[in-house]
Amino acid sequence: MKILAVCTGSAEALAGKSYKTGIFKHPVEAAVMVDREGLIGDAICNRKHHGGTDQAVYVMGSVDLDWWSKELERDLPPGTFGENLVLEGADSRTISVGDRFETETVALEVTSARIPCATLTARMGDPDFARRFVRAGRPGFYCRVLMDGVIQVGDAVSYHAYSGDPVTMPELLRTYGKNIPDEDRSRYLTAPINDRLRAKLTGA
Repeated sequence: MKILAVCTGSAEALAGKSYKTGIFKHPVEAAVMVDREGLIGDAICNRKHHGGTDQAVYVMGSVDLDWWSKELERDLPPGTFGENLVLEGADSRTISVGDRFETETVALEVTSARIPCATLTARMGDPDFARRFVRAGRPGFYCRVLMDGVIQVGDAVSYHAYSGDPVTMPELLRTYGKNIPDEDRSRYLTAPINDRLRAKLTGA
């Protein structure tokens, strides 16, 4: 596995919206420093719902992007969904909270699925896109940064599966905001999920 794309963005206006967003990501060839808050120089405008140490890096797998390209019948350049990284051969349907991806200098730990929002819907130009996104079950995944370092296109990546009971990205996407059985809630809370989701599950 290797990094196929590294993407960053600046604050840009979104058609039909009164605010600026960092969803417009563009591939960069140069090496990029990654710290606990994400990629240095990458814009995150709405920090209530995006960014933070538990959602520092947003990743899509090449399998996900290939599927979406066929589904939407158009080429999707890296960064289309606002992702920071595209990983060769990764498929978010098989990724679980706690899975780790490591290069020689950077270690990432999966914390949650991407939940579609109004900004993503507007970005894709389809008022039904949030529902399509949930149905597809290919949301990509957010990661926290366990080890700061530098990344760039072509870096080799090793994958390490979470050793506990899995909580997959499609499952998180499907159950987000819904009541779940106590057994599932316990499994979610045992995994290293992000703080926003943990607060929702505990009522904190």
